[in-house]
Amino acid sequence: MRAGSSWAITAALAGFLFGFDTAVISGAEQAVQREWAMSDAVHGLAISAALWGTVIGALTGGWPSDRFGRKPTLIWIGVLYALSAIGSALAWDPVSFMLFRLIGGLGVGASSVAAPAYLAEIAPRDRRGGLVALFQTMIVLGILIAFASNFALGGIGNEAWRWMLGAEALPAIAYLIATFFIPESPRWLLIHGQRRDEALTILSRISPGNVKQVVEDIEAEAEREAKSISWGQFFTRHYRRPALMAFAIAAFNQLSGINAIIYYAPRIFELSGAGGSTALLASVGIGAVNMVFTLAGLMLIDRRGRKFLMYVGCAGYLVSLGMTAYGFASDSLALVMPFIFAFIAAHAIGSGAVIWVYISETFPSSARAKGQSLGAGTHWVFAAVLTLVMPAVLANVSPVGIFVFFAAMMAVQLVWVRFVMIETRGRSLEEISANLLPARST
Repeated sequence: MRAGSSWAITAALAGFLFGFDTAVISGAEQAVQREWAMSDAVHGLAISAALWGTVIGALTGGWPSDRFGRKPTLIWIGVLYALSAIGSALAWDPVSFMLFRLIGGLGVGASSVAAPAYLAEIAPRDRRGGLVALFQTMIVLGILIAFASNFALGGIGNEAWRWMLGAEALPAIAYLIATFFIPESPRWLLIHGQRRDEALTILSRISPGNVKQVVEDIEAEAEREAKSISWGQFFTRHYRRPALMAFAIAAFNQLSGINAIIYYAPRIFELSGAGGSTALLASVGIGAVNMVFTLAGLMLIDRRGRKFLMYVGCAGYLVSLGMTAYGFASDSLALVMPFIFAFIAAHAIGSGAVIWVYISETFPSSARAKGQSLGAGTHWVFAAVLTLVMPAVLANVSPVGIFVFFAAMMAVQLVWVRFVMIETRGRSLEEISANLLPARST
């Protein structure tokens, strides 16, 4: 295994914890509501607490990534995940539960900034899509393992939810240990750390035949752009085009309904007539479908490109969401479960496979962490809002209306992919940023 691949796998394990933390609550959320007799409003706040932490972690994660480096940030992410898992399992009231879930959310948000940036910066251009997409692959693997763990632990008694949430501590500790053995990003070392010799050593292991050209490109970009920028500089016209692309792909990712469906999958399946245990087992099926089609996206992203996968995903969204809405509208409830599975497949091979790759590619090195924060922050603000309101929406809005809304958003996304999104396959990070950003006046 190449050195870069092993480092990428370690960093991508942050995505495994991201996915596990995101999905594990689906098996515990109803038990948590019963444990403390929460109203729908309090319950929505408790379940979305992790996502509000994720918003904070995503919006602030760029600062430690730039100031201290990608590697130290990844290490502290492991600490946050472990603390959250143990604390959530031992929570004694709704407030403590929300606090520890929020801490885990900080880890999720920061990992969605630091890990893709790190992966993009250690990857050769011809393998960058696949290596960055490892992050998404690990996310869906984490989701699958969380669903399977929930199913395995679901019958052990009234305190099963504590074991479900506490199970995350084991992979969190394993990830934390592994991060001590990866190097720093060579691009960060050249641009922020000013440690050229160390960067050259790492690059020689990643791209042994192309080190000189890679270094020249990085240093040329640093001269053209700046070694670091403030948030005030980031929100200027110069970075507007990549910023709007990051915002759009992140917003559309959540407006598909993916997180709302993953968080409340058992409830949605129960609305279609499935029993409680069947609904929980069907959630494991969601995780399996997600995994299979994410692997398909991983194999295709560097061969066919980012836009191709987005077209496939958009077509799948429109069919699956439309047919799910039809199933509820016509009382053909047998259609709901298979088309929810089709929706998961469409997301996995499309936006799910592309989002973190694309955001990490569209900014220069000096702005990458901040751009990643913008994209991840947008993603998690939308996810948090949807998760917060979903219990009330499920109680007061027909499933038909919910799925028609998500389908309409995906029709808008298709227009964006066709007319705005650019292809980044096969191009160096420095070449992409040079083409996206206007030339600076001299």
